[in-house]
Amino acid sequence: MVDSWLSDIYRIHRRRLHRLIVGLDVEWRPSFNHNIENPVATLQLCVGRRCLIFQLIYATHFPNSLIEFLSDEDFTFVRVGVESDVEKLLDDYDLKVGNVVDLCGLAVDWLGNRDLKNAGLNGLARAVLGLKVHKPRHVTLSSWRSTEVER
Repeated sequence: MVDSWLSDIYRIHRRRLHRLIVGLDVEWRPSFNHNIENPVATLQLCVGRRCLIFQLIYATHFPNSLIEFLSDEDFTFVRVGVESDVEKLLDDYDLKVGNVVDLCGLAVDWLGNRDLKNAGLNGLARAVLGLKVHKPRHVTLSSWRSTEVER
């Protein structure tokens, strides 16, 4: 699935690969014990409307194509607070992400509002798009290791 998704991305975006923007997110089950840090369970990548959700926690290996994609300096991986996700990927799985940009920094530069430097996703969406984002607590605290889809 990873190779197929990547193949589609390379084919669809072949003329703009040198400036490809990739949304990146990782999820892991929060730990309420300060001595235990749960590993990243899922890696989520989105380019346009095409998204890949890869359950790292169950992978016996990582495809070379994914390792190369993540480390490609021509691609820009974006997210609010992306540095912490990239650090967790490196710490948990030795996966390196080449070029990252935090969306809060872009918003500060674009809107000239220094208060957005530490904004969360909701604050950023409200300031930039005029939208309110609501992520229910049961989603935030869900079992990201699960192999079953909850309805």
